[in-house]
Amino acid sequence: MAEALPISYQEHLQLQNVGINAGSIGFNTLTLESDKFICVREKVGEQNQVVIIDVNDPTNVMRRPITADSAIMNPNERILALKAGHQLQIFNLATKSKIKSHVMQDEVIFWKWITPDSIGIVTMSHVYHWSLEGGDGSPPQKVFDRHQTLAECQIINYRVNKEGKWMVLIGISAKQGRVVGSMQLYSRERGVSQPIVGHAACFAELKWDGPGVIPTGSGTTIQLFCFAARTETAAKLHIVEIDHQEGVPPFQKKAVDIFFPSEVVNDFPVAMQVSDKYSVVYLVTKHGFIHLYDLESATCIYMNRISGDTIFVTCPHDATSGIMGVNRKGQVLSVRVDQNNVVPHILKTLNNQDLALRFASRAGLSGADDLYVTRFKTLMQHQNWNDAAKMAAVSPRGVLRTPQTIEQFKAVQVPPGQLSPILQYFGVLLEKGELNKYETLELARPVLMQDRKQLLEKWLKEDKLFCSEELGDIVKQYDATLALSVYLRANVPDKVIQCFAETGQYGKIILYAKKVGHTPNWIYLMQTILRVDPEKGADFAKMLVNNEDGPLADVEQLLDVFQSMSMVQQATAFLLEALKEDKPEQGKLQTRLLEMNLLNTPQMADAILSNEMFTNYDRAYIAQLCEKAGLHQRALEHYTDIFDIKRNIVHTQQLHPDWMIRFFGKLSVEQSLECLKEMLNVNMRQNLQVVVQIATKYSDQLSPKALIELFEGFKSFEGLYYYLGAIVNFSEDQEVHFKYIQAACRTGQLKEVERICRESNHYDPEKVKNFLKEARLSDQLPLIIVCDRFDFVHDLVLYLYKNSLHKFIEIYVQQVNPTRTAQVVGALLDVDCSEETIKNLLMSVSRSPTPVPVGALAEECEKRNRLKLILPWLEVKIQDNSQDPEVYNAVAKIYIDTNNNPEQFLKSNKLYDPRVVGKYCEKRDPYLAFIAYQQGECDQELISITNENSMFKHQARYLVRRKSAELWSLVLDEGNVYRRSVIDQVVAAAVPETTESEDISVTVKSFMAAGLPKELIEILEKIVLEGSMFSDNRNLQNLLVLTSIKSAQHKVMDYVERLNNYDAPDVAKIAIQNDLYEAAFTIYKKYNQEADAMSVLVEHIRNVDRAYEFAEKCDRPECWSLLAKAQLGDFRVKDAIDSYIKADDASNYTEVIEVASNGDKWSDLVRYLQMARKKIHEPVVESELLFGYARTNRLSELEDILASPNIAQIENVGERCFDANMYDAAKILFTSINNWARLATTLVRLKEFQAAVDCARKANSTKVWRQVNSSCVENSEFRLAQICGMHLVVHAEELEELIKLYERNGYFSELMQLLEAALGLERAHMGMFTELAILYSKYRPERVMEHLKLFSSRINIPKVIRATEQAHLYPELVFLYVQYDEFDNAAQTMMKYGSEAWEHGSFKDIIVKVSNIELYYKSLRFYLDEQPMLICDLLSVLTPRVDHTRVVQLFQKSDNIPLIKSYLISVQENNNRAVNEAYNDLLIEEEDYKSLRDSIDHFDDFDNILLAQRLEKHELLEFRRIAAHLYKKNKRWKQSIELSKQQKLYNDAIITAADSRDAAICEELLQYFVKTYERDWFTVCLYRCQDLLRSDVVLELAWRHGLMDFAMPYMIQSIRDFTEKISILERRELERSARERENEKEKEKDSAAQSNGSMMNMPLMIGYDRGAGGAGSAPGYGSNIGLQMQPTASAPMGYPNTPPFQAFR
Repeated sequence: MAEALPISYQEHLQLQNVGINAGSIGFNTLTLESDKFICVREKVGEQNQVVIIDVNDPTNVMRRPITADSAIMNPNERILALKAGHQLQIFNLATKSKIKSHVMQDEVIFWKWITPDSIGIVTMSHVYHWSLEGGDGSPPQKVFDRHQTLAECQIINYRVNKEGKWMVLIGISAKQGRVVGSMQLYSRERGVSQPIVGHAACFAELKWDGPGVIPTGSGTTIQLFCFAARTETAAKLHIVEIDHQEGVPPFQKKAVDIFFPSEVVNDFPVAMQVSDKYSVVYLVTKHGFIHLYDLESATCIYMNRISGDTIFVTCPHDATSGIMGVNRKGQVLSVRVDQNNVVPHILKTLNNQDLALRFASRAGLSGADDLYVTRFKTLMQHQNWNDAAKMAAVSPRGVLRTPQTIEQFKAVQVPPGQLSPILQYFGVLLEKGELNKYETLELARPVLMQDRKQLLEKWLKEDKLFCSEELGDIVKQYDATLALSVYLRANVPDKVIQCFAETGQYGKIILYAKKVGHTPNWIYLMQTILRVDPEKGADFAKMLVNNEDGPLADVEQLLDVFQSMSMVQQATAFLLEALKEDKPEQGKLQTRLLEMNLLNTPQMADAILSNEMFTNYDRAYIAQLCEKAGLHQRALEHYTDIFDIKRNIVHTQQLHPDWMIRFFGKLSVEQSLECLKEMLNVNMRQNLQVVVQIATKYSDQLSPKALIELFEGFKSFEGLYYYLGAIVNFSEDQEVHFKYIQAACRTGQLKEVERICRESNHYDPEKVKNFLKEARLSDQLPLIIVCDRFDFVHDLVLYLYKNSLHKFIEIYVQQVNPTRTAQVVGALLDVDCSEETIKNLLMSVSRSPTPVPVGALAEECEKRNRLKLILPWLEVKIQDNSQDPEVYNAVAKIYIDTNNNPEQFLKSNKLYDPRVVGKYCEKRDPYLAFIAYQQGECDQELISITNENSMFKHQARYLVRRKSAELWSLVLDEGNVYRRSVIDQVVAAAVPETTESEDISVTVKSFMAAGLPKELIEILEKIVLEGSMFSDNRNLQNLLVLTSIKSAQHKVMDYVERLNNYDAPDVAKIAIQNDLYEAAFTIYKKYNQEADAMSVLVEHIRNVDRAYEFAEKCDRPECWSLLAKAQLGDFRVKDAIDSYIKADDASNYTEVIEVASNGDKWSDLVRYLQMARKKIHEPVVESELLFGYARTNRLSELEDILASPNIAQIENVGERCFDANMYDAAKILFTSINNWARLATTLVRLKEFQAAVDCARKANSTKVWRQVNSSCVENSEFRLAQICGMHLVVHAEELEELIKLYERNGYFSELMQLLEAALGLERAHMGMFTELAILYSKYRPERVMEHLKLFSSRINIPKVIRATEQAHLYPELVFLYVQYDEFDNAAQTMMKYGSEAWEHGSFKDIIVKVSNIELYYKSLRFYLDEQPMLICDLLSVLTPRVDHTRVVQLFQKSDNIPLIKSYLISVQENNNRAVNEAYNDLLIEEEDYKSLRDSIDHFDDFDNILLAQRLEKHELLEFRRIAAHLYKKNKRWKQSIELSKQQKLYNDAIITAADSRDAAICEELLQYFVKTYERDWFTVCLYRCQDLLRSDVVLELAWRHGLMDFAMPYMIQSIRDFTEKISILERRELERSARERENEKEKEKDSAAQSNGSMMNMPLMIGYDRGAGGAGSAPGYGSNIGLQMQPTASAPMGYPNTPPFQAFR
């Protein structure tokens, strides 16, 4: 296998696969600001779009139709910056909002995000920074001016260091055939620039400990500037320090050569990125090479080609600390340092141990562990403690940070005054980072012993220590708070909660327990806190219950804790919080809360109930408690029985009225009425007001009818009045309003009666009227109001007149409603009231502010034929200058009836209503009606009256003078039966009489609108032809002609010839529109408009011969042109061209060319084009003339035109000639314009292949090369075809078609020769190598493997895989799968085609890398079938990866377990049941009892009992012994002993009995030895089981069976042990007795001292009974005065309460 590479390469996506056009993948259209987003501008159809691709989710492609010439995506957020010309805008795509915008004065030539919050902008002369902050009000800020050395450069990058102090602007330009790089380095602090030659640059940071020092990670961060340049003579990478810090060792400038392979002599750097993690410089070149350099030493670590195409944009790949880029083909690639291989590569390939040490230490990489250990040992041997400490501290992955290292440092003895190595070691570790667990404990102990815990606090804050429970235990001895911090970091919940409780931080306990998922004993914790701090305990209980994830403790248990301590207040506060959600399941707790407070603090219970917090308690029980506590309001809220409610509701003095009103809203209707009755019955005076309020509030629910009956039942009209007064304004019930009026009358509230009668709309007026009549009130105003409102005026007047209440009649018409005067007068007339009285009444209201309705009054009098009665009153109104039409209508009617000169009145007076008066006159005098209607312009009525009375002349004159188009349309309507009569009068009388032009105009328009052309012609002939004053009117003449055109075409020619004042052009056009072409021709000819006349002839009459004669007659150019166009339309090409030549008109050259070319009239067309070329200079004319010469084979004239100045479209003409197979003419044309591409194609058609290749070389076009190549191949010109093909294969898109061409013609060898020759080209790409490999697989399979090994990195492996598979080249297929990291497919191929593809060593390397674990077992079956002897070798590499149980089952099925014995031994350490059982079976089969015994002792995962049962029947003793051993291991003592006894393995049986620790088993075995006369084994059993056997049993057996001698050793030992135990007990009893005596002496001294002191301070005790403890004893004194000693010592172990040692006497 090849050596592993120090880098890893990954293709993230292919842009073309996600819909990006290949033409849009380039530096000007694609931007890559970070490894998160790719932004592409492309044109889809006619729409410009910006495409944003999420690299981590390539399928999520965002497209936006945005017109912009540049787009860059923010490195971190979905923020897009767009540039369109000078306009800059920034959008937030997530919120769909614009952040800011700005218009630049100068053109922006380059811009990019320099930080996530700012953009760098480069113009032709300046560099700006534009921040996202500040909104639109903050424009870009100028940073520096561009250096003149970059004036002609294309800007490709702009970089800023992290601190923003240094900037570098990078550009490239072409000079002397090579790409030159120029940079401008700018210092912001100094404000100066420095021009530098370079192609790529970046800024970097380095942890610097000094030259040659292994990095510890705690060094000073220095700023570096890296840049690469390629000049004419050399290529260098430079690394220099910027902003050097005082006191830091200087970093020496580095300058190293950059190696470029010989095949890419023109290569140069294009991008540079630095990995902060590895301190590696990634350098990318134009031709796709990657260079890796160590940042500190500038050593080249690795160089190789990663892309066959240019990587034109890069960015850091943060996820891997690598570099990401995009190449021309749209591949998104990334390269990173391979952590597993880079250090071995440095050691093996570069042989640089120092670099390997620093690299491994810096990034914590593997590969240099042995080197570190060796160097550490060397330093320790040379007593270089300081460097050894540093070496151990910075060792990668902590390989030297072990307890052994610490012990080594602790063991070192140093002279006094010197710093010990262990402290140096810890110092370096603390500077570098975090200590591990062992290091932390070793450091903490001495620090705490020296009382320097502040150091521990500091290190904890800096996360320098590894927190563990052991560390917390150590710290807690010195500081509980600090220990709490340690326990928190170490995640030791019990210790943390204990510390919280000890420090009083109860609130944090729940939060912490919830956070870590720990559940302590909350009830016990609650009891503890309540004893210490009840208030905090209540708060803690609330927190337990209100936990957002559910209660942590049962509320009832917590309540029991509170009640057990009689903490009612705290319990109440807790329950109020715990039960605030008011859940049904909390009903019992709610009841307990209320009961507790009602019995102890009723005020608190009242407050709780008033807040209505709870609804699920036992309401009946609580209601009873409330009533007992005197809380009647709360009792009512809870009672539901009406008797309980009535019993409490009468205590109104204790109930608030507002509450009572709300309470009644909860009762049913029946309950409410019962309660109201009870309240009125008990004390109506006291309760009436609240009853009225309740009735008012719930009137709708209780119904007004029931409430009215309630009040009337108690005869409380006052209550009824107040109740109805509250609801009457909102009620629509007639009964309510009527009852209210009754109640108001009965309570004397006449003003209210008057108001309700006036304002209410919801009472029965008839019923109220009758009631008011019967009531006979002193004031009749309510009755007047009712009768006036509901039109009972007649009844009112009769009632008042009959009851002599004349005053109220006058009051009614004068004050109440003067508008009712007419009805009143009518009623008085009906009762024969005198006229004088009526006239006086009218005169009294004649000047009333409210006018009397004259019309109604006149109507009432007219009905009774008494209209003249009101004439004096009307004359008074006229004298008062009344403008009321009704007044004059009545006067007109009186004048008409009395014939008092009515016609004069109607004509002179303008104030009457014409319609009313006219209607009145229609039956009396129609002419008077006509006058009235005419006076008022009552059109409809006038037309009707004149039609009915045949007054058509009056109607005609009115119509003409009226000038109303609407009226005319009505009269001239086809449905009017009188239309003809009216028209006759209009023509005969009305029109001739009028002298107003407006009258004529409206009349004519009306006839036109009515669609009466014949009648209109009659009118117009009357006006125009009969010599009226309107005869010469142009409009009327036009109208007459046009009307005749539409409706009387036979008269048109007559009117055209007779009339002379009409608009000829317009009339002619209308005539043409109506197909009167001859009339139009006559008009044009009459007015000498020859062109228009010719147009009529050729376009409408379409008589070309007549047109030719007319053209000959007038002989005008425009006529010839029109004629020529007509002839051209009839395809008379020659005649048309002759006419155009006569007209000298070349304007219609486009149509002439089209028609002539379609008709193949090239000779005539040439004549026309020669004339046209003299008149106009158009490319089309000259181009068609060239083509005409070519079609007529006049090549000499063609060459003459080409030689002279011309504007012909020669290329288009050449293409047309080429398409028409006129290759000679095309050759002349393409040669004249040096169009080598088309000339080459033409020469191919002429079979001039060498010349075609020369032209293709000059054209240098892919399309031309393809055409020439195709022709050469078809004509077997392979040498020339290869020349063309060499220019085609470098384009990947051309390669496939080229291959198809060769293969289609069967030229396989020539094709492979072409590709082999092209591999050496500088532009050779992956497709060439790939296709050549495919061709080899088809036609030369023997060369495939060699090709793949040489170019495996440059081929498209998936494509070649398919080809080799189709060609059955299985070794090559396996090789490709391995190269493509498809190890699964490689392994399957090897197994499927084992005879050709399998090789044991390669298969072992491949199988361990597969991802499908099923292949492991498939490979085992393959080896079992094909290579069974190598199966253990295969299992040796698969051991860590396979399921051992499955492997065993696999081989058990095929009965091949012996084949894998070595495998079973190697994996038995995992203690797997299947492995153990298989291995044990194999050992049994091999009769290897020693190995079997060892197996079952060390690996116990198998069916012990089953194996024991199997082995106890085995023919070999050792296996039966193993069965007894298995029974013993499984504590089946009796079975084990029985089996041992059967085999006479007495020693095993004795050992088993002793191990059982069961006295009965031991005694049973002892009796067995006695029965079998095994006296020696009897003694052995006594020795082994001494501590389990009872002495009396042993003594009895020995004595009964004569074995005293054999039992004597046991008896001696037993007596010795018994004696020692008694001695120990005696010593302990003596010590205890001594302590008790000392304690009694001390207590006696204390008692005496206390009694002496108390007696001195107390008065004498006299006068009490001296009886012993009698009833007269003084308090506190009884018969036992003094101390009564109680026995305190307990009996010795297991013995009764007797004096010491008495049991042994």
